[in-house]
Amino acid sequence: MNTSELLIDAYSRIQEEVHAVVDGLDEKTLATRPGDTANSIAWLVWHLTRIQDDHLAGVGGYEQVLTADGWHERLGLPFDPADTSYGHTSEQVGQVQLSAELLAGYYDAVHARTLEFLRLVTDADLDKIVDRNWTPPVTMGVRLVSVIGDDLEHIGQAAYVRGLLS
Repeated sequence: MNTSELLIDAYSRIQEEVHAVVDGLDEKTLATRPGDTANSIAWLVWHLTRIQDDHLAGVGGYEQVLTADGWHERLGLPFDPADTSYGHTSEQVGQVQLSAELLAGYYDAVHARTLEFLRLVTDADLDKIVDRNWTPPVTMGVRLVSVIGDDLEHIGQAAYVRGLLS
């Protein structure tokens, strides 16, 4: 297994979990929040997808799937296309009301683009600086692993919320 294959495997596990969490749930259940200020499954899955879309497009130098493939319009959310939902208020979390089909569809489109990019990643690419706003500057390898960690954390939270609602 090479680096590219390892990253593809990790991101593919996220895709499996996204489907496991959203499949079979209606829009009302996906938008249900287990507490007044808690995150819903819909928000968690949308957020992890936005982060993956934004961050991988940034390191890969391509346009985000959200805008390139018309997902911003299809999702119909009241947020600017640049909004990754980082720092959303409780009210904004409540505005994310999407069907399982839309959530999985957007994630699958981002995942497909992620795989296209990851197939081209070499070991040498991982040391490239992609963000100088941090000390130390962030490399591509650190960013790719960071997104995996963030996505796994949020899909785990979504699975927990699904369990609470069952």
